[in-house]
Amino acid sequence: MVELQLLNQEDAPVVFQLAHCNNDMKVAVATLNAPKALNALNLDMIRLLAPQLSEWSADDSIAMVVLKGAGEKAFCAGGDVVSLYKAMAADDDNNYLETFFSEEYRLDYQIHNYDKPILLWGNGIIMGGGLGLMAGASHRVVTETSRIAMPEITIGLYPDVGGSYFLNKMPEGVGLFLGLTGASVNANDAKFVGLADHFINADHFDILLHNLSEVNWGKTNVLNHDKLTQLLLSIEEGAHSLPNSAIKPLEKDIKKLVEHTGLAAQVDHILSMDSSDNKWLSKAQAGLKHGSPLSAVLVSEQLKRLAGQSLKACFSQELSMSVHCGEVGEFQEGVRALLIDKDGKPNWRFKSIAEVDSKVVDGFFVPKWDDENHPLASM
Repeated sequence: MVELQLLNQEDAPVVFQLAHCNNDMKVAVATLNAPKALNALNLDMIRLLAPQLSEWSADDSIAMVVLKGAGEKAFCAGGDVVSLYKAMAADDDNNYLETFFSEEYRLDYQIHNYDKPILLWGNGIIMGGGLGLMAGASHRVVTETSRIAMPEITIGLYPDVGGSYFLNKMPEGVGLFLGLTGASVNANDAKFVGLADHFINADHFDILLHNLSEVNWGKTNVLNHDKLTQLLLSIEEGAHSLPNSAIKPLEKDIKKLVEHTGLAAQVDHILSMDSSDNKWLSKAQAGLKHGSPLSAVLVSEQLKRLAGQSLKACFSQELSMSVHCGEVGEFQEGVRALLIDKDGKPNWRFKSIAEVDSKVVDGFFVPKWDDENHPLASM
């Protein structure tokens, strides 16, 4: 067992520790510490993580960073949408939404562009905001318990945290399918769609940390990226078999989505896929049926309008969209039905895709700020 030096309070929202290595280098460990809330990402966590990552980046004795969640159930089950709901209900002119999403996206972007290796231990549930953290890490590790999803359609939102960027990089049709259905994927499919790099057994984290402390880390980030990759590959060789893929058997059918010119036809295609002997597909279809029609349109539009755009451009557009979600009402209603009243019966403003007003959709893509005054301008 590797002894870890505690850098802050052990009950802090994010716990920071150091593992001392053989050659006086250190491995930094950041643990999201709200296991009862499945480590949902809140503003306190964001405000602890961002400056600490900057400090570690500037510290020549830190070889790499490990980012994980407390407990065994989840790395991070999403953003703290309950706090966002309360702000919307209080009608605070979207001040809290702008603050939360701005700081969350800055953190995500920081991770995407981090110079040192970041190993993300993706054990258990990884959804929404958790996937935003995961997507940018240089070395993303999944286990047999990993369950990854962008289920924002169920709460009247859309796949944000860079979803416009990474969903567009998936195999043809898959990003749209996952965004429209909110379907969860396992470790096998996470690697297949480009959301994960390595598979290691869930009970091997202590072994992994021990091996990290034994590495003769170098003084350059390029070298340490390579050393980490080689270590993970060596551990991966001894891992159990990956779980069976849910997406690969359906890949040809999912790819046909792009042959349809309109969203309504694409939705019909998903709902017409034979799920009689496929529980995963059946659940995905149910997610699409139950989800917000406005969200379905936003998923389609964000992927079309932001295809080929830079990561910064995607985050900048998503910030406008996310703040606007606080004005339209579907987001608040979706959170109410799922997490507040928990009646599971959202009263969507638009009852079907055909009813969604194109002017309302266009409003999500109208810039809220000019380039100079955009909250993410300095990112």
